[in-house]
Amino acid sequence: MTCSPQSNRRSDLLSRRAFVFLVYVVPVAALVLAGQLHVGATWFTVIWSASLLIMGSGCIANAARCGRTHCYLTGPFFVLMALATVLYRFGILPLGSNGWDLIGLTTLIGGAVLGCLPEMLYGKYRRHGTS
Repeated sequence: MTCSPQSNRRSDLLSRRAFVFLVYVVPVAALVLAGQLHVGATWFTVIWSASLLIMGSGCIANAARCGRTHCYLTGPFFVLMALATVLYRFGILPLGSNGWDLIGLTTLIGGAVLGCLPEMLYGKYRRHGTS
């Protein structure tokens, strides 16, 4: 069974403002505020890992739901970045004294590139077929 582009668009969670607000805008605001408020390493880790997990889960759910091309990449990427925050906090991922900056920059650049480039190259939606 192949989905039409119209059915992909209708099931795309990114077309729902409430979803985008709760799953992307609120977590990004939390990421920024955690840095601005200097909440401490433990809370910083909790806020960053939770925010990135929420965004990654939203992308993975959307990829499964409608086949949005970039979501196949951004979902796992955000989940990996959440893992990186935890591993860095506990000293398992040695990123040096600027590790949080490196994680933030990697998340920003990676999210932007993976959010735009795949759809420029391969289109907005993957075609779903029977497996």
